[in-house]
Amino acid sequence: MSEALNPDSAAPAHVVAAFDFDGTLTWRDTLGPFLRRLLGTPGYLWLLFACSPWLVAYVLRLTSNDRAKARLLQVALAGRSVAEVARCARAFVQQELPAQWRPWALQRLVAHQRQGHRCVLVSASTSPYMHLVGESLGVDAVLCTEMEVLDGRYSGRMATPNCHGEEKVRRLQAWLAQQFGDARPELHAYGDTSGDKPMLRLAQQAWYRERPWASS
Repeated sequence: MSEALNPDSAAPAHVVAAFDFDGTLTWRDTLGPFLRRLLGTPGYLWLLFACSPWLVAYVLRLTSNDRAKARLLQVALAGRSVAEVARCARAFVQQELPAQWRPWALQRLVAHQRQGHRCVLVSASTSPYMHLVGESLGVDAVLCTEMEVLDGRYSGRMATPNCHGEEKVRRLQAWLAQQFGDARPELHAYGDTSGDKPMLRLAQQAWYRERPWASS
């Protein structure tokens, strides 16, 4: 896990490593398992049934990922207290995620951290558990789909756009500008789906499904 990155080149002033989460650092999507833990299996099955028109429409490409996901989160989270969801999220991160880590990507993350690089998670997964994931990994920032909180409860609405595709680029660029101003750090990016490719195109060095990737 102490693999050196760019051993033959002079170290740039700043290096940032941006990691997608689901399917890149983990073996699979994590939103479904999180919601199943939060709602229980009967509640999760009811959620899928209640949202089936939107989920089927997404599969048939009749609606967008953003709209289907917004409906799923609306039904799952609306009215739930932040404290209740936080308890579930902490148990989920501590008890379920350790079995989901992909060794190669986790090793890359640790290698970047050991060299003093800034590491960022850029994920379409949601804030109720993603910030705890970032805390557990010791990353510098978590850019994810934030959920709206009103009076200590989730409204079920997204507070930010779904952090997917081009939105990953917008969020990452805004964070880079905030951290570095006009300076341009060397960016490394890691992803596994077409929704990550806009972020990979932004990077000087990119990896797609654990292989070096260059945009065509």
